[in-house]
Amino acid sequence: MIKHKISYQDTKLFSTLVVDYLNENEEVSSFINHFPTVESFKKQIEEKKKSDTNRSVLVDVLKHQNSTFALSDKSTTNLDLLKLKNTFTITTGHQLCLFTGPLYFIYKIISTINLTEELIKEYPENNFVPIFWMASEDHDFEEVNHINLFGEKIVWDSNQKGAVGKMSTESLKDIFIELRQVLGNSENAKKILSLFENAYQNHATLSDSTRYLVNELFGKYGIVIIDGDNKQLKNVFSPFIKRDILEKSNFHSLKYCSDKLSQKYNLQAFVREVNFFRISEEKRERIEGGVSEEEIDNNIEIFSPNVLMRPLYQEYILPNLAYIGGGAEIAYWMQIREMFKKEEVCFPLLILRNSSMWIEEKDFTKFISLGFELKDLFCSENELHNKFIKKQSSISLDFEKIKIEKLYQGISDKTSDVGMVSSIHSELKKQLKSFSKLEKKLLKSEKQNHETSLNQISKIKNKLFPKNSLQERFENIIPFYLTYGEKFIETLKEELNPLDTNFLILSPQKNKQ
Repeated sequence: MIKHKISYQDTKLFSTLVVDYLNENEEVSSFINHFPTVESFKKQIEEKKKSDTNRSVLVDVLKHQNSTFALSDKSTTNLDLLKLKNTFTITTGHQLCLFTGPLYFIYKIISTINLTEELIKEYPENNFVPIFWMASEDHDFEEVNHINLFGEKIVWDSNQKGAVGKMSTESLKDIFIELRQVLGNSENAKKILSLFENAYQNHATLSDSTRYLVNELFGKYGIVIIDGDNKQLKNVFSPFIKRDILEKSNFHSLKYCSDKLSQKYNLQAFVREVNFFRISEEKRERIEGGVSEEEIDNNIEIFSPNVLMRPLYQEYILPNLAYIGGGAEIAYWMQIREMFKKEEVCFPLLILRNSSMWIEEKDFTKFISLGFELKDLFCSENELHNKFIKKQSSISLDFEKIKIEKLYQGISDKTSDVGMVSSIHSELKKQLKSFSKLEKKLLKSEKQNHETSLNQISKIKNKLFPKNSLQERFENIIPFYLTYGEKFIETLKEELNPLDTNFLILSPQKNKQ
């Protein structure tokens, strides 16, 4: 395995907020609890111990939700450990993406598992359990109904509305016909197709299908899966639901924190007076008013938290220490710090999920042979072309530009007339502009002589950044599983370190598989 690490900042693909957070910039310190280090967990544990988590209800709900699935011994043990006061969770969550969706779905879960294992080593007097929170109440079906596969978009067409977790998977049959044709008959193809068929054709809803899939992929590592769409859990959270809906109690703290954050950074979520939806048959509607306390008491299961309220719900019902998410998630969590203070709920450590890119051995070898370092992959396609041509032909006119600048400076030094000096500098600018135009023409001419190499550069670049998107945000697990099988997840499990603040590039060597 060839590994190459690049700082998130050097990729130039991550927001200023994320970079500042990773660099422990003081400007973000008021929006978090602690910066994410192994040492910070000692403080976080002590703070979380003061929280009154209803472990009895939590464990009962988890046992019921997972009762129809064959949990691994490790997941079963972890579920039972949640009864103990010295057991804490590390949580990630995601929408119920079809066939796991983009690769970062996988990365988030492995980051969470690996962090719990690291904490077990560092703090052996405590127990740590990895949690996957299913965003089953989300209603944006278009975000979860497709995957990108071999350059094509495979879409699950359905007219179903409302919370995605309750949607029937019956209409996925046509997708499987398409998948069988595309995947072929290799052993790895048969394995992953069987996994997906068992998940979606043997389970009635998208929520149950996703639970099965995550359990099959990660159960051996002890993952525990939770669905927040649950009446018992919402009953535990009911005082917060009532305050937010009936009193609009969180609006000012959310607005204050968001306004403060927006002075330097872009906001991720819009602040509203009420932070709940009402779920009904095939609908999830924003609440604007007209809700009574009696309605909440009698129908609490229909009230669904929005993006800014869901974290408070999660942290209140779980003995949680840290949340692992992407850059956008880190951003909206920072909008809610003041709400946590006001509601006296312990704010978790925020951990940026691992980002990784897989480059095949032949592409790695070719890219290096063309004279690049792997960090050059983050340059634009045009920058890569220009770098390559300049290395091959030495046609840069930088030396000539320096010479002409010295020449004009010498002319300028011969006079003290301000108007004449200005005229000389103006003439210099014209000359430098002409040189730049000439340099571009030389580059264009030289590119025609290296068309094959430039095409190879473009092919590698487009393969790793499909449609100018990071591989992890576009590609699905399927192509990698077809090539590497179970070794794909095993390698990620071995290589990803959620406390390592670097972008990871992996190039598996096939002869060592």
